[in-house]
Amino acid sequence: MTTTPQPNHIPIAKNNGLSAAPDPRVSDGETSPREADIAGEKNFDRLIAEDSRVEPTDWMPAGYRKTLTRQVSQHAHSEIIGMQPEANWITRAPSLKRKAILMAKVQDEAGHGLYLYSAAETLGTSRDELVEQLLSGRAKYSSIFNYPARTWADIGAIGWLVDGAAICNQVPLCRASYAPYARSMVRICKEESFHQRQGWEILYELSHGTPEQKQMAQEAINRFYGPALQMFGPPDKDSPNSQKSMNWKIKRFSNDELRQRFVDMIVPQVEALGLHFEDPDLKWNEERGHYDYGELDWDEFFSVIKGHGPCNVQRMQRRRQAFDEGAWVREAAAAYAEKYERPGATRVLEEDSALIA
Repeated sequence: MTTTPQPNHIPIAKNNGLSAAPDPRVSDGETSPREADIAGEKNFDRLIAEDSRVEPTDWMPAGYRKTLTRQVSQHAHSEIIGMQPEANWITRAPSLKRKAILMAKVQDEAGHGLYLYSAAETLGTSRDELVEQLLSGRAKYSSIFNYPARTWADIGAIGWLVDGAAICNQVPLCRASYAPYARSMVRICKEESFHQRQGWEILYELSHGTPEQKQMAQEAINRFYGPALQMFGPPDKDSPNSQKSMNWKIKRFSNDELRQRFVDMIVPQVEALGLHFEDPDLKWNEERGHYDYGELDWDEFFSVIKGHGPCNVQRMQRRRQAFDEGAWVREAAAAYAEKYERPGATRVLEEDSALIA
């Protein structure tokens, strides 16, 4: 496997309890840096060939580190931005039970973002830098979250279709070659299963309710069917990063393979709802053993990615506002940490605790 030579040291972020690990490429005085690179490269190739896991302290090619940083950080950004469409409905949920469930789901998404930011930090980029990339518009997030949730049925469609697509995409990532990413995905996928079930239940109740409720559910599915299929990324022929990620076993399946799996899964489910997908080309192909489906609107997909979707501006304005509103919390936490990291901090902490008691 061809790799790009790297500098002898890449710092590992110390945030959130993550300690800087010794760089395995640094010379021990007896081995030259170049020899250490060669040994590290051989070990990396062996781990990939054996389907083992790469840890943060292992040598890795610059391209592997860059690809992972991009993918994991975009995943984290998507979880954080993805809270917005659903959070808008917390105060408008049709019952207290629905409100409690939706609040739990939105909290889960925040937690997923934190897991993933922590995983991204182990690759050498600080969380502050990752957040700055998002707020400045240099980093991307999933285009699906630039569509509005107009009705309560849209919350169901987001849960069933959007989180369902996420599960289909993320379950194979539990076997990703980079260990911190794989470990974070195990927990995330368990919680996403709850999210999908929540969406399915909303749509099931609506589709078996009044004619108006059933129509609302159908319209929500119509809105989110295409964007949900686009969540797997552009067709393989137009996705330069997909094959590289598969070679490194970050991804296990191509965009088109995952999209096909998802279509095969949701067609029987939509039939169970008594609803349908507005796709005239959607039909079972006996020869392929899969469902055929129509061409997606990739012009719209790339337009939304470039910032021209229905809610791109609104989503980023809200994220920047939330960041600014949280400044006092970050400042207070930093002041607290600075106070108790000084010599004699233990005595000060004991005195403060006594005052509180």
